[in-house]
Amino acid sequence: MTDHSDLHPDTLAIRAGTHRTEFGEHSDALFLTSSFVVDGAEDAALKFGGQIPGYTYSRFTNPTVTAFEERLAALEGAERAVATASGMSAILGLCMAHLKAGDHILASAGLFGSTIQFFNNYMGKFGVEVSYAKPTDPADWAALVRPNTRLFFLETPSNPLTDVADVSAIARIAHANGALLAVDNCFCSPILQKPLALGADIVIHSATKYLDGQGRVLGGAVVGKSEVVDPVYLFLRTSGPTLSAFNAWVLLKGMETLPLRMRAHCDNALKLATWLEAHPAIERVYYPGLESHPQHALAMRQQSGGGGVVSFELKGGKDAAWALVDAVQLMSRTANLGDVRTTITHPASTTHGRLTPEARAAAGIRDGLVRVAVGLEHIDDLTADLARGLG
Repeated sequence: MTDHSDLHPDTLAIRAGTHRTEFGEHSDALFLTSSFVVDGAEDAALKFGGQIPGYTYSRFTNPTVTAFEERLAALEGAERAVATASGMSAILGLCMAHLKAGDHILASAGLFGSTIQFFNNYMGKFGVEVSYAKPTDPADWAALVRPNTRLFFLETPSNPLTDVADVSAIARIAHANGALLAVDNCFCSPILQKPLALGADIVIHSATKYLDGQGRVLGGAVVGKSEVVDPVYLFLRTSGPTLSAFNAWVLLKGMETLPLRMRAHCDNALKLATWLEAHPAIERVYYPGLESHPQHALAMRQQSGGGGVVSFELKGGKDAAWALVDAVQLMSRTANLGDVRTTITHPASTTHGRLTPEARAAAGIRDGLVRVAVGLEHIDDLTADLARGLG
């Protein structure tokens, strides 16, 4: 199945990328093989050279991985997706394929801690500069762009404060200055938000999160037009941080329920955020689905739901935040998100713990902040679990 133009996301999540073998299997096949046999010397030469389609070596060609890539590309409305070993290796592949010494990255000030670490500590070694703009202020992006800016990079909503950036406005600024715009779509998935339709050139995924949905495997992807994704594929083919066939197969199974899960995550998260906003122990709640969120109107224009992540600050600071994390009995104490199981973490000492205090302050990561990735348990059980530590 290659024509997806008339199909809904609920159908694409199940049917896109399906290629049956001669055995006629109903479910997606899992190809656990390191290499593939060719018909002869000429066939090998043509396949390795890319003159004809086919599979040669699972570091860069595997039917199960192809199925995952095609399904994700269909959901994002993209020409091509290239799968990677993790979300961070997707960012690595993007940067290595499109940047060189002397180039400049303009990134959002609200990013996942490991992304900031990668930009600050590793891209600089290769002569690539990075600076940070306020995610919610397009004028700040316009003011900070340089003649050597080649890549704009943002998350929306951001991790963990759920800042929502105006993708279309930032895309116009990037394109006016000859730069690509990459959007990390981890928090929304293609079910809630399609950055390419809003003007972005590239979508980054940590498939580990909602695409899997059950915390089983790692994976990532770079998605966009072929002309932008093809160089990433060539880098990954040579360097090897690609997705394993088994992980691709697990992700394919997870994506079959992605639309249903995302709607349920949004429903539970909004209920939890509303409950937290009324609690006397809470200083502030960060959730785009709340009318009190500063970018609520924008979020409702470019997303079809608020997402599954709720962050909030406790009035008692770090001591109160740690006490809450220690008090829960149902929620999983882990920094992962996008799982059917609700998870809870203290960002300042986990996901953003490697940042300097100054960098955390600049990113708005205060010591009283707690992030809850809301799962699919009953909402009454989730509020009761948090109530144990909120008093």
